[in-house]
Amino acid sequence: MCGIFCLLSLSPTHFEWDKTVYGHLKRRGPNSSRDLTVTNGNPCYQCIFSAHVLHMRGLLTAQPVQDDKGNVLVWNGEVFGGVTVIPEENDTAVVSQCLSSCSSSSEILSVLSSIQGPWGFVYYQRAGDYLWFGRDFFGRRSLLWKIDAEVLMLSSVAAHPLGPDQSAWQEVPAVGVYRIDLKAATVSGTMTFEVYPWAHAENDVPSSCIQTISESIPNSCTAVMNHSGLVLSSPVCPLNMSIPESLSETVIHPNSHLSFKDLEQLLASKEKNDEVNFLIDALSKAVRRRVLCLPFESQGSSPFINSRASVAILFSGGIDSMILAALADRHIPAHEPIDLLNVAFKLQEPKMQTESAKKQRKHKNKPTDSKTNEAGLRTSCPFDVPDRITGKAGLKELQDLNPERRWNFVEINVTQEELQKMRQERICHLVYPLDTVLDDSIGCAVWFAARGTGFIREGGEQSPFTSSAKVILTGIGADEQLAGYSRHRARFKTSGHEGLIQELAMELGRISSRNLGRDDRVIGDHGKEARFPYLDENVVSYLNSVPVWEKADLSLPRGVGEKLLLRLAAKQLGLGKSAVLPKRAMQFGSRIAKMENSHEKASDKCTRLLTG
Repeated sequence: MCGIFCLLSLSPTHFEWDKTVYGHLKRRGPNSSRDLTVTNGNPCYQCIFSAHVLHMRGLLTAQPVQDDKGNVLVWNGEVFGGVTVIPEENDTAVVSQCLSSCSSSSEILSVLSSIQGPWGFVYYQRAGDYLWFGRDFFGRRSLLWKIDAEVLMLSSVAAHPLGPDQSAWQEVPAVGVYRIDLKAATVSGTMTFEVYPWAHAENDVPSSCIQTISESIPNSCTAVMNHSGLVLSSPVCPLNMSIPESLSETVIHPNSHLSFKDLEQLLASKEKNDEVNFLIDALSKAVRRRVLCLPFESQGSSPFINSRASVAILFSGGIDSMILAALADRHIPAHEPIDLLNVAFKLQEPKMQTESAKKQRKHKNKPTDSKTNEAGLRTSCPFDVPDRITGKAGLKELQDLNPERRWNFVEINVTQEELQKMRQERICHLVYPLDTVLDDSIGCAVWFAARGTGFIREGGEQSPFTSSAKVILTGIGADEQLAGYSRHRARFKTSGHEGLIQELAMELGRISSRNLGRDDRVIGDHGKEARFPYLDENVVSYLNSVPVWEKADLSLPRGVGEKLLLRLAAKQLGLGKSAVLPKRAMQFGSRIAKMENSHEKASDKCTRLLTG
């Protein structure tokens, strides 16, 4: 994982770094930093490359990488399949070699299409004077662009502008890869982006592709479909849109809670077993790829030396993170700990207390066996938010599953003062260019969780702890594919399975702009890498192939119907009550949403981010 940057100017220019942007880039890649300038006289253009490397696998390879033909690559990605990378090799070097051997656009597209894993890149192709750039199919790596007259800037991360900026940064749409013909651009004085879109077939290009791009570039630039009609082959199969006529959509059970035994009975149904086992197999392989692709020198470390975790999980105790933990336990060496990162924002004291609360305060030495008093006011630790409570319960399940494993349950407690300080100093720049209340809440929660600084409890004592893991597994993608959100239930209620399928197709199509770029910027700020097993190409292809009613049954109550297939997988893996926990969004489970204006809507522009 890296912080990458490229400036293209159609005329010689003097470039001065924005210190904030450079600082963010360097934090993403603390192991190596290098700049490279390519100047061409005829046609006249200049490219300034900067790359900051987080060493994750093979031998440390400094970037930008320039081959003997003069081609330059800055690469922010991981190759988990499709292109062979042996443990001793670095994937940046391998990708550079593959691209260097290409003599045509179709060959470059073939290389990029074959790579399984997240990536964002910029590639200067000396022969032909072309600049290529783009993001993977899901947009799992951030790439922003800023276009001003004859200058294009591309960067993994930017900085929030202090005032109105007419040429503000925006996320590069993850609809394909882009190519600029530098000869043509210097002649016309304007930039034209040739688009090579992701598609299942040449005649399957989304009609909105060019419109999506045009909305994020100034009027002085143009986006056009490439004249050769070439496409990138989609890495996943199309979504199964079938709906059997015999399937009833009218019977919706009362929203009562089904028990764990009810889930066991569903699992006993033979018609579900194959789907459950296929999902477990696909997810297990996805997790394995992501926990074993680590720095080569640490693979042979002595069990007695390597006592710090290499992998951490954003952990709420909910079904998504519990399954990741259970599967990681299968593949991470037994002597290595696994860090479970659990974030909580301090609950605010109620302004007024009832008489019963005052009386209870007089008896401080009396033990209490509940989290709240009779009036519903909290009497326990101010950090005992819902995700902390379910996280501790999940920890107990994992300890029962494998008592020999060292599970570091990291309690990350955040006060309002620290939240406000770090939001102004760092987080507002990382969330940018997104700007909603939801982006603020999730961005802040993920930033503090990924930092991994808190404490762990041992033998009744708590001690300060900071996670050493460079790899952070996150459960994003499960809800989007398995109907985990409340809006999926609402859509099903009004439009049945047809409406639900449309909603799921939209969810996966917009995940790059809604979540993934932001989360990559936020987690990468700590010199750590986000990995998304639920968005593994093979996992998505399998889930896309399964009919919607096999993945979720929203006629069943919350806690069972949504993500039904995943709940059955959890039961098969030996998990307990976590398998039937209803979905709870991170901003509510961590209680960050309670720290701010309760009348805000998630889609409102967040003034806390705008003011920096």
